[in-house]
Amino acid sequence: MKPLGKWLIAIAFAVALGLGGLLLVQRTWEKRWQGDVETIAASSLQGLREQNRLSAFAARFVAVVTSEQSRFGLSAKKTLIMPGMVRYEVDLSKLQQRDVAWDEVSRTLTVTLPPIEIAGPQVDMRAIEEYDGGGILLALTDSEKVLDAANRKAGQDELMRQAREAVPMKLARDATRRAIANSFSMPLKAAGVEATVVARFGDETGS
Repeated sequence: MKPLGKWLIAIAFAVALGLGGLLLVQRTWEKRWQGDVETIAASSLQGLREQNRLSAFAARFVAVVTSEQSRFGLSAKKTLIMPGMVRYEVDLSKLQQRDVAWDEVSRTLTVTLPPIEIAGPQVDMRAIEEYDGGGILLALTDSEKVLDAANRKAGQDELMRQAREAVPMKLARDATRRAIANSFSMPLKAAGVEATVVARFGDETGS
C-alpha cells in the first residue's frame, strides 16, 4: 500500500473516531440536560403543591336585584345594589407528576392544570345600597325581612353569574396560565436551560 493511502486511512479513522466522540458527548449532554429539566420541573411542582391554592386573578362585580311581595291588597318592593369581589383559584394540590410532561425534541415542558374554581363572593357590606317602596306593608308586616333575605340571596347568585361569564373566565385562565408557566420557566432559565413552558387546562384542545 502506498504511503498516501495509509495516511488517508488514518485520517478517515481519526475523523470517524472524532465524530463518534462528539456523538457520545452530545448524547451525554442531552441526558444530563433532560435529567436537569426533570429534576427542576419536579422541584417546581413540589413547590406549587405546597402552596395549596393559587389565586392569580380577582374581579369586582355589582349586582342589582329587586324583590316584591303582595299582601292584603298592598305591595312592597325593595331594590338592592350589592358590590362584591370574587377570586379565581386553582387547587395546586391536585397537580400530579403525570400533569407535567417534557418533550425533548421540541424542548417543551407542558403543564396540565386543574380547573378554575371561583371563591366568593366577598360582599362589600359598606357599599351596599337599598331602596324600598310600599311603606305601609313594610311597616305592618315582616315583608321587609323577607324581601331583604330574598335580595341577599339573589344578589349573591347574580354576582356568581357575572363571575362565570366568558370574559372574566378567559382573563382568569390567561392569568393562571402565565403564573404557572413562570413558576416553571424561571427556575429553568436560572439553571441555563433553554425550554418553552406551556401551561394549559385539561379541557383545552391538545391536552
